[in-house]
Amino acid sequence: MNGTYDNESFFQRYAEMPRSKDGLSAAGEWQQLKALFPPVKGLRVLDLGCGYGWHCGFAAQQGAAQVLGLDISGKMLAEAQRRNGCPSITYRLCGICEYEYPEEAWDLVVSNLALHYIEDLDQVFAQVWQTLAPGGRFLFNIEHPVFTAGVGQDWVYSPDGRPLYWPVDGYFSPGERCTSFLGCQVVKQHHTLTQILMGLLNTGFILEAVEEAQPPQEMLDQPGMADELRRPMMLLVKAVKK
Repeated sequence: MNGTYDNESFFQRYAEMPRSKDGLSAAGEWQQLKALFPPVKGLRVLDLGCGYGWHCGFAAQQGAAQVLGLDISGKMLAEAQRRNGCPSITYRLCGICEYEYPEEAWDLVVSNLALHYIEDLDQVFAQVWQTLAPGGRFLFNIEHPVFTAGVGQDWVYSPDGRPLYWPVDGYFSPGERCTSFLGCQVVKQHHTLTQILMGLLNTGFILEAVEEAQPPQEMLDQPGMADELRRPMMLLVKAVKK
């Protein structure tokens, strides 16, 4: 994925997305995700796939003692430093699977819309468990299995362009899914709900929250937002290392 996000034409299109221009307030899932954050003051926070650094910035504003944001895109990290630079935040060019995950080094691990690019979630779950201190939390937002199992990850449209329904196929066949995103071919990984949740439980995590993201009422008049209530796009999960 680093090649895609560092592609200049793709990056320019990404920069025009509302969540890219306006940050967390423009993200339909933010109200739900924000409510799942534990009190961050004094915590050590690791962000896996930090993108523009919005969640790093939020953690720093809430008084986190230390924040590390990882991403495999140099363009994303440059934008993160510009938009969400702070003395308590360090940004590092590093893939989620390549990070060393030092033992008990972090109190909160966050990941927003990055884990659906990872083939082996169990490995990442084990690494996050290793790097969390006892009582530490893992909070992530991943594309919902209904979304990643969507055929082409798009609606079926009427002749006049109205979205009729969301087709799902191959749900119980996890693995690679190729889709078009912002004019580029993007490779994602489909995981079933059982794989995601049981993967956490089998690692030793205790689930504290599982929510399917819905846009808030005040955003439903924005283009396409009302259709987000017709099928889930994102899955929010909070787990704790007891």
